[in-house]
Amino acid sequence: MSAAVLLAEPEPATRGFLERHLSDDGFEVLSQPGLGPPDLVLAGDLADVEAWSSRVPVIVLGQEQADVVDRVRAFQKGCDDYVGRPFAYEELVARIRAVLRRSAKGPAAVLVAGPVEIEHATRTVRAFGERVALAQKEYELLAKLAEQPRRVFTKDELLREVWGFRSAGRTRTLDSHTSRLRRKLRVREGVEPLVVNVWGVGYKLLE
Repeated sequence: MSAAVLLAEPEPATRGFLERHLSDDGFEVLSQPGLGPPDLVLAGDLADVEAWSSRVPVIVLGQEQADVVDRVRAFQKGCDDYVGRPFAYEELVARIRAVLRRSAKGPAAVLVAGPVEIEHATRTVRAFGERVALAQKEYELLAKLAEQPRRVFTKDELLREVWGFRSAGRTRTLDSHTSRLRRKLRVREGVEPLVVNVWGVGYKLLE
């Protein structure tokens, strides 16, 4: 069965272009929600991201005048990927398929990495047995690091996979999030610090 893509694109010419070509490439293209949720949403604005991101993967088609602040806000709202305009259709299709593959795999019910437990279904995090409240991107960053807790993830890699950035550039987004995450995971005095900064390379969860 083909993947159902909800096309929440307000611009008529772009919507018509995508409807035609995505259908030719085997996708079921929806102009409005059906009886059940779609497999993926192509969103034209942040309202659509907020409406769908808690239920299905969302890719934002950014406006031509959008800048890095718009991109960051889209990821903060919960989008899975961001494609700026003008976009190459072939790249968009590749990104759609990549996001669908990631969502189809589904994470393990509970991921344990040292003293950290992550329950994906409820987005519940515990460190040293105590529950920790995390913001959305802090949770996604922790989940990525916990996949291979002693591996060093480069900054470029984390910014690409968690925020969708193409390069680290001059942003301090990753550093500020890791600092907050490290502070929140240190639930009491005397416990080992988590989220290790490997200078000049990136971060890992455990020593």
